[in-house]
Amino acid sequence: MLTRLGPPLAMALLAGPILLGLAGTMLPAFGYLPALGGAEFTLAPTRQLFAEPGIWMSSIISLASGLVTTAVALIVVILFVAGWSGTRIFARVQHLISPLLSVPHAAAAFGLAFLIAPSGMIARLISPGLTGWQRPPDLLIVNDPMGFSMMAGLIVKEIPFLLLITLAALPQVDATRTRALTTSLGYGKIAGFLFGSWPLVYRQIRLAVFAVIAFATSVVDVAAILGPTAPAPLAVRLTQWMQDPDLSMRFFASAGAVLQLAVTAAALLIWIGFERLGAAIRDRACGAGWRWRRDAWLRRIGLTAMLLAAAIIFAGLATLCLWSFAGLWPFPDVLPETLSAKTWMKTAPRIGEPLVTTFIVAGIATLLAVLLSTLCLMRENETGRTGRRWALLFIYLPLIVPQVAFLFGLQLLFVLTGTIASLPALVFVHLIFVMPYVFLSLSDPWRAYDRRYEAIAAGLGKRRWTTLLGVRLPMLMRAVLTAAAVGFAVSVGLYLPTVLIGAGRLDTITTDAVALASGGNRRVIGVYAFLQMLLPALGFLVATLLPALIFRHRRAMHA
Repeated sequence: MLTRLGPPLAMALLAGPILLGLAGTMLPAFGYLPALGGAEFTLAPTRQLFAEPGIWMSSIISLASGLVTTAVALIVVILFVAGWSGTRIFARVQHLISPLLSVPHAAAAFGLAFLIAPSGMIARLISPGLTGWQRPPDLLIVNDPMGFSMMAGLIVKEIPFLLLITLAALPQVDATRTRALTTSLGYGKIAGFLFGSWPLVYRQIRLAVFAVIAFATSVVDVAAILGPTAPAPLAVRLTQWMQDPDLSMRFFASAGAVLQLAVTAAALLIWIGFERLGAAIRDRACGAGWRWRRDAWLRRIGLTAMLLAAAIIFAGLATLCLWSFAGLWPFPDVLPETLSAKTWMKTAPRIGEPLVTTFIVAGIATLLAVLLSTLCLMRENETGRTGRRWALLFIYLPLIVPQVAFLFGLQLLFVLTGTIASLPALVFVHLIFVMPYVFLSLSDPWRAYDRRYEAIAAGLGKRRWTTLLGVRLPMLMRAVLTAAAVGFAVSVGLYLPTVLIGAGRLDTITTDAVALASGGNRRVIGVYAFLQMLLPALGFLVATLLPALIFRHRRAMHA
């Protein structure tokens, strides 16, 4: 009976707040919000928005960011998977890249900023020997007006996500056998993958690609750290307007949120056009007998780009850690003159409350997501039907709809109900974003489980819940804990939901870290960003070590 509630609860959780939030955003965008004196519909907020200086440039930057980020990250993943799948190098790089999924976007953005800034680690490594610089050059690298540094930060973070999604799809299309067939027909590795496996793989990962586009067009934390400032990307400006003390700005900000929704929709439509153009080019090349046997240089480009993305994140995180302990560190010295825990001790009193809030919200949201995902998957077992494509769309809905487009409306609803800045409200909003990742992480191991174990337990007279708790969950403990670690990492990295629903009274490590971005104190930023990276890493460490410890004498239970 309880399992029947799983799918309806999941759909209500994923679709209900988004629809209510969109309604709460749309109505003020057209002037209707009686609580603030808006008693009739009007286009005044829209006219005011279009008259705002730089609004079109902000929209173009957001649109370009979504398309460029997704295209570059996807091309790198295609070249790497096509050129190296089935090799030892592929397995090693896969293990190298996988942990990077847990790194929050803000931490990766700070790490990149500390690397590429005029006084960053790269400039220190090549100065003064190669550059002659004795002082940091007057170059606008971070926060450049075209948003290139912001796109670079998004690319290096989305490559691990798209790679792992693609790896999950490969077994479903029998890529190994297809690769052997195309090789026997004289195709190069990349051409064989594009003609044989890629159409089926892309069909499996298409919604994930859409999620990357939606995120990149509406990201706030990475844009606030690396993005341009004059004008800023659209989502950053919307957040500033929504936090304005003047309540009348809610109408203006809601109109901007509708514009953000239109920008994301435009990016998705343009991408669909690119899909059709790419498919036509691929089919024409295939029909012309194009085999491209000499693709070694292109394969090397894919491998180099994949390793470079991993190296950037790892080097950035190491630089963050070094800055958090740095004493005097003048330019162009490669290393600080002294190392000290002074910054950690000074910031420790301020870290406690955000750290506790982070743990509580992430822990409760993750636990609820795991329970709800388990109920949904158990219902699949009972009915014998896996989720259809429309059900998968429900799972991806919170990832495809821009956060600012419905969180503004949800914030207004929480204000009207008096639940704004409450812990249950913050947990609820985090759960909306944690649930998709937990379900997607847990669903494949759950479905791959050999149900003959349950048949044996049933033959011995064990009830269904006894079998679940005593047989299936212990054997899937690693998968369950890994899904929980993914959900915990997602919750730790959430910025905009925490800022809007927490209303400045419930801060987390991520919101404090992004707020410090404009301060310029690298040592304090290093402390917060390092903690933001450390918390998800601890979650994955527990997910790895706990099953190994519990089943150290039962290696056959690895499932």
